[in-house]
Amino acid sequence: TTYGSRRHKTLKDSQAELIKVIKTARAEGGKVLIPAFAVERTQEIIYTLAAAYRRGELPDDMPVFLDSPLAIAATEIFRAHPEFFDDDTKAILENGDRPLNFPNLKFTPSTEESRAINNYKGPAVIMAGNGMASAGRIKHHLKHNLWRPNTHVVIVGFQAQGTTGRLLVEGKKRVKVFREDVEVKAHVHTIGGFSAHADQAELLAWLEGLAHPGLKVFLIHGELESSQAFQKLAQERFPELSFQIPEWKEVIDLMTLETAAVPQHAKPGRKEPGVVDLE
Repeated sequence: TTYGSRRHKTLKDSQAELIKVIKTARAEGGKVLIPAFAVERTQEIIYTLAAAYRRGELPDDMPVFLDSPLAIAATEIFRAHPEFFDDDTKAILENGDRPLNFPNLKFTPSTEESRAINNYKGPAVIMAGNGMASAGRIKHHLKHNLWRPNTHVVIVGFQAQGTTGRLLVEGKKRVKVFREDVEVKAHVHTIGGFSAHADQAELLAWLEGLAHPGLKVFLIHGELESSQAFQKLAQERFPELSFQIPEWKEVIDLMTLETAAVPQHAKPGRKEPGVVDLE
């Protein structure tokens, strides 16, 4: 229930919004910062930008820096295995184009190359880990650019409570980066359609195929408010099911589906037969 309380924009709308942000930043002479998860999310963004380049929608004088050794390595793996691409992506290859590359794309694996990005004066797109802006190279780019009014930060994934990314989404005017208070004058855009997590509508559609009287559903991987919102809606939609939000240290016996508190004498890591500790 990561997104149990909300619905995403469509992927098509999200892709269009990303390109619009990039064009705006170019017109303002600013940077676009994308805290990106290294595997799949980064490649999806590259795929989107490559498609925009082929359509003539991506400014060809605006470099796109992929500033993450892990994301670079993962992208190379994707490129090396076209046999696993879907039909649409294979069609791009057969047309002589490259679905995960375009002339603007620059890899910066070394520390020196990463630092050099901050000396680049023109507009640029910078993708760097990590995806919640709580560690990694993206923090250096935030430190150098968050205080600039022509900077645009694009959030493309879930941001956990307490992370720098979450603080930016919440509209905080100052955030700590490397123990230094940085004023936030940048524009922050949340584009949910790139998320790997299903939204409320997708979760309900998934349940539709599983629902049968007596099914017990445990709502996990979501903040309490999101889980509770989904629980209320799902219970109304599927009255023959029961929905439960597991609590901290609650134990569920999968043989009987009875629940109970964790025994006080239970030692850390100890599991009784047939019992799963949802800690």
